[in-house]
Amino acid sequence: MPYSDMTAQAFTDVLASSAPVPGGGGASALVGAIGTALASMVGNLTTGKKKYAAYEPDLKRILEQADMLRAELLAEIDEDARCFEPLSLAYGIPKDDPARAEKLEDALRVACSAPMEIMRTAARAIDLHAELAEKGSALMQSDVGVGVLCCKTALQGASLNVFVNAKLMADREYAQELIDEAESLLETCGKRADETYAAVLAKLK
Repeated sequence: MPYSDMTAQAFTDVLASSAPVPGGGGASALVGAIGTALASMVGNLTTGKKKYAAYEPDLKRILEQADMLRAELLAEIDEDARCFEPLSLAYGIPKDDPARAEKLEDALRVACSAPMEIMRTAARAIDLHAELAEKGSALMQSDVGVGVLCCKTALQGASLNVFVNAKLMADREYAQELIDEAESLLETCGKRADETYAAVLAKLK
């Protein structure tokens, strides 16, 4: 069964076990999907309200994008597990095997791909929450705050897997490209998430 189809109980049980996957990457994707689901909830409970009629086209767009991003993040739970498997196998290759270095390098590239996608997807979800802090129902602002925190956690959590695998790559030019992109997303989108949370908090206190 795909991890994304598991119940919350089943997923956290396997996450807590000694199984190598799912791990932090899959957990980050799930947290991001939960945050994105909150964006959808806020949009659904705001759309159609007379007070927010001016935002109706934007809310419909946000809902479409949130549904798409949530589906992507759920798919990335399983993709992260799939991408980690070659790395797990590569670490088991004897160190005196002449093919080990190349196989490990290839596996590190694959292992970076899923968390990098989780970061990109979470960043787009943060943008939706930033809009909802302005255009979402005043009654739902606490949910915007929780949602953007979840998406920021997904962004930061996935970055750790990018950094740990990029650090081990022999191809330092490619590794630096990944590191630079991850750091840029953390800087720009992490800041946007913080600003969104601060704006929400100011309304609630």
